[in-house]
Amino acid sequence: MRQKRDAPLRSDAQRNRERILEAALEELTLCADAPLSVIARKAGVGQGTLYRNFPSREALVLEIYRHEMHQVADAATELIRTHEPDRALRAWMDHLARFAMTKAGLADAIRQATSTPGSPEKPGHTPVTTAAELLLRTNEEAGTIRPGVTGDDFVLAIAGLWQLDPHGDWQPRATRLLDLVMDGLRAGAPGTKEH
Repeated sequence: MRQKRDAPLRSDAQRNRERILEAALEELTLCADAPLSVIARKAGVGQGTLYRNFPSREALVLEIYRHEMHQVADAATELIRTHEPDRALRAWMDHLARFAMTKAGLADAIRQATSTPGSPEKPGHTPVTTAAELLLRTNEEAGTIRPGVTGDDFVLAIAGLWQLDPHGDWQPRATRLLDLVMDGLRAGAPGTKEH
């Protein structure tokens, strides 16, 4: 009996899928060209199980990308709950920088998976843009940033993060870049306090 496409996975099948994603994230972060056989072995599953879950390398890479983007986006909600709005925004920016630098191999794998003719399009930054919108609106309501900045504006403003060398001393440069962006967001804010 074939499982319906949208039916929930059995618990063992779900565990296999999660192990594959964890192993793939680890291996692809280290090396964009990590063989699928190595990923399957590290996940403790056969190649057939890997291909049942992810029919192609591209499908696996894009699922990891979606998952990681959601993780970064979910951090925004937690930071808003536990920090003042402007501190939450700045902490989230640091989180995003760490993600960009530590997942450089994954970024290369995504470029490879989406750059050949007929391959799927690279997914947008939608969860990240949505999280940025949440943080920006929270700060706007608190009067800690200038009004009218959109999530798309924010993503463009921090795009320089992806130009940094993840193998070099990226942290001081990322901090300076993100401090500049934060200073720009604060300029003209109705309730800005000196920090």
